[in-house]
Amino acid sequence: MNLPLFIARKIYRQGGDRQEVSRPAITIATIGVAIGLAVMIITVSVIFGFKHSISDKVVGFGSHIQITNFMTQQTAIPAPICISDTLLREIRQTKGIRHVACYSMTQGIIKTDDDFLGVAFKGIGNDYDVNFLRNNLVEGSMPKFGAQPSKYPLLISRTIADKLRIKVGSKVFAYFIDSDDVRVRKFTIEGIYQTDMSQFDQNLCFTDYSVPVKLNGWKQDQCSGAELLVDNFDELNPVATKIVKLVNSKTDRYGEVLTSQTIYEAYPNIFSWLSLLDINVWIILVLMVCVAGFTMISGLLIIILERTQMIGILKALGMRNDTIRHTFLWFAVFIIGRGLFWGDAIGVGLVILQQQTGFIRLDPASYYVDTAPMELNIPVIVGLNIATLIISVFVLIAPSYLISHIHPARSMRYE
Repeated sequence: MNLPLFIARKIYRQGGDRQEVSRPAITIATIGVAIGLAVMIITVSVIFGFKHSISDKVVGFGSHIQITNFMTQQTAIPAPICISDTLLREIRQTKGIRHVACYSMTQGIIKTDDDFLGVAFKGIGNDYDVNFLRNNLVEGSMPKFGAQPSKYPLLISRTIADKLRIKVGSKVFAYFIDSDDVRVRKFTIEGIYQTDMSQFDQNLCFTDYSVPVKLNGWKQDQCSGAELLVDNFDELNPVATKIVKLVNSKTDRYGEVLTSQTIYEAYPNIFSWLSLLDINVWIILVLMVCVAGFTMISGLLIIILERTQMIGILKALGMRNDTIRHTFLWFAVFIIGRGLFWGDAIGVGLVILQQQTGFIRLDPASYYVDTAPMELNIPVIVGLNIATLIISVFVLIAPSYLISHIHPARSMRYE
């Protein structure tokens, strides 16, 4: 039998925290551990929620990997490419790629009776993955892109709809200007989406794939590029390396040079901002562990001093210092365990409450979301519990050596 564990369990079960002096100290230590763990759980949940929510939105607009014209990436001037059926088949067969779709882009001006706005028209076909757009649809219905090439359906953002004061069912004229003339097309607003990603919501509309191709005067087999989705976002870089070897520096049938880029390269500012959040997480985790550790140290010292007489009796009976030290460390483990229980209850409870109610509101213009996104990650929460327990016990080892300085004869007269 583990004697220190047995004694510590007896003390804890028989009111080890009911002494006049140690009771508030133990309570404070328990609260310190609980608050520290709760804050860590909430912080990690917010960071996971932010990173996944914003990453999903950026990927929804730009996919994981884009294949475009080399000149487009270098000069930002739209230039077409032709992706052969053979190359598309090789891309689809690449391990890690789950979806491939071509798209077309052009610039135009939407004009109403009262206002006008310059926007980008992104043409997509019936093979495009519209799950992201459908999930963010707030009004109307998702247009059936590619079903009726003669129609001019348009999916716009809530931001554009509010600026131009148009709604679902409205007919709007769009003007497309090139070096030769001005072309006019009449579009029908079929749906309105909202993602709170201002840099996209302010100027991006979706229409049929063939519309930008015709307006740009391109061949039927030309497009602005192809968007690739991967099976696992964490494996993006290895998959992107395969695509680089397959695509980069190749020329199409019209002599245009192909190149590829990942979502990280396309939107470095957003992902750099997300990576900075990791630094904040580590700072908060360290601070909270320090809070838990310091409160436990003070609590343990008070408990040892209050039980000096018991320590003297145990020493007089022949118990070694190490055994007594282990007894109080086990007693501390019980206190930490209670703090961890309440910390889990508070932290997980608040995360679930936010997920269900969204009571913490944010400014979408600054944070890209209107409520604080939180995501529970059970393995991470278990890791936080284990790490907090181990670190808290570890920092108590040095203070526990105070027991070796307690003299049995003097301590037995201690009051």
